[in-house]
Amino acid sequence: MSCWETLADYGLRSPGIGERLLPRDNFTLCQQVVLIGSGMIWNIYFGVLALCSGFFLATAVALGKAAANPWLRKPAEWFIFVFRGSPLFIQFFFAYFAFLSLKSVSPIFDPLTAAWAGALIVLFLNTAAYSGEIFYGALLSIPKGDLEAADAYGFTGWAKFRKITWPTMLRLAWPAYTNEAIFLFHATTLVFFSGFPAWQQRGDALYYASYFADKTFNPFVPYPILAGYFIALTLVVIGLFGLANRRLNRHLPQAAGRRLKIRPNLIR
Repeated sequence: MSCWETLADYGLRSPGIGERLLPRDNFTLCQQVVLIGSGMIWNIYFGVLALCSGFFLATAVALGKAAANPWLRKPAEWFIFVFRGSPLFIQFFFAYFAFLSLKSVSPIFDPLTAAWAGALIVLFLNTAAYSGEIFYGALLSIPKGDLEAADAYGFTGWAKFRKITWPTMLRLAWPAYTNEAIFLFHATTLVFFSGFPAWQQRGDALYYASYFADKTFNPFVPYPILAGYFIALTLVVIGLFGLANRRLNRHLPQAAGRRLKIRPNLIR
């Protein structure tokens, strides 16, 4: 089987398109690269959806924790404490069995026992808790002069939050939030490694890397391939978040690039 045939058969296997059975022996490097790359579809799916949806919940949680009203502040504090205080692996484990219990009550909860929905909810809540704490710290770090200037210009309520508070909070929190986004994509490897099963061997990148490592008794081929995929994904995340960071800071004066000058120390 040529590499092009392998790509056609296994390139989209993880979402259920292509060859149904996994190769059993005589594994080639192309098969390992293609199948592990196919599993990356799930990692990107979990990471992108959890990050996009968790961003808005994180903003609400940060505002709740900074609120003076204890009915808003205490739930936000406990939400952050629970999801930051417990390991993500345990959260997957307990969530899966909780969803199984709900499934026995009503079949409407059946999709929650599948990774595409149940694991996504866990990642969504987990990243919202971590990001909420990041946004809360940035919210407290907003210069008082900015808020006083907004009051002087007559900004109040929603207009003040949308034009002054929220953009400044994002600008201050963005470097730490970029790290959280990278950690979230790395954390997606725990989905099929925890309680959520891989239906018909349609798992993520780590699932296929572990499969090849177990079959060949050689982890030094599939795991470096897996690491290479995640390094490439990390570079993409850094690039996209870097563009967003420049957009958030476009109003600030940019330091002019300086050429490197070699100044040898001739006299000491």
